[in-house]
Amino acid sequence: MRMNTGYGREGDYDHFAPTAECQLLNFLLENVKQSRSKIKATLQGRGVKVDGKTVTQFDFLLKPGMKVAVSRTKRNQQTFKSRYVKIVYEDRWLIVVEKQAGILSMAAGHSSLNVKSVLDDYFHKTRQKCTAHVVHRLDRDTSGIMVYAKDMETEQILEHNWHQIVYDRRYVAVLSGEMEPDEGTISNWLKDNKAYITYSSPVDNGGKLAITHFHVLDRTTEHSLVEFQLETGRKNQIRVHAADMGHPVCGDTKYGNGDDPLHRLCLHAWLLCFTHPVTGERMEFETPFPTAFRMMFK
Repeated sequence: MRMNTGYGREGDYDHFAPTAECQLLNFLLENVKQSRSKIKATLQGRGVKVDGKTVTQFDFLLKPGMKVAVSRTKRNQQTFKSRYVKIVYEDRWLIVVEKQAGILSMAAGHSSLNVKSVLDDYFHKTRQKCTAHVVHRLDRDTSGIMVYAKDMETEQILEHNWHQIVYDRRYVAVLSGEMEPDEGTISNWLKDNKAYITYSSPVDNGGKLAITHFHVLDRTTEHSLVEFQLETGRKNQIRVHAADMGHPVCGDTKYGNGDDPLHRLCLHAWLLCFTHPVTGERMEFETPFPTAFRMMFK
């Protein structure tokens, strides 16, 4: 499949226009005079724009007439640096990030470190006229993938249609003890008490129905590596359900049993799949399990 070469230069970018439908990475490999590793680094470093939008997906589908701009500098890679947050994907409506354990999803109290303020600072530095709108949350000590809206309209669509838009959401956790069943489902009602501790009930207690599917990936006599798939997304759902099964999440100071082999809450949101609230495109993001989780089962 032959494609058109550059149609001009502007600032720090080389510009190209595809003449046939193709995947972005293949197009760049054929048109940009750089090694494969450099091209991939430019993509990951947010140095490629399609029709003015930053794109980092290797398999983004290009169509004839689209305008592709490729940065000739590494300037884009230096606009965002955070030890707590990594940008996975960004377009004009939303941004997907991977957060580390130890940072809040949004502000709580004075000057608390949180993902929203990190992103707002990044938007300001890159002269984007937007702020990060919280759509869902991960606990401070949970790591993994999150999505933020960049405008109020997108936030409203995501918030009001979250359960229809998100079609797969999975976590991996290290649980205390050796889990007996290989897989199963736990279902009950969750409600907060006055001390903001979430507790469960097998019958409707005025709380919210919570359904979690689990699948054991690996186990030792002391611990189990378990994948959780959420059917509902309630506060502390996995942590409470794991404790209900007698195998709390390791490092959980709220619902755990003191088993803390990695000195962190051993819960990681590794997969998030949703339909784009504006374009309708299927968006699928995953991140590797934390190395420390895997090492426990070597």
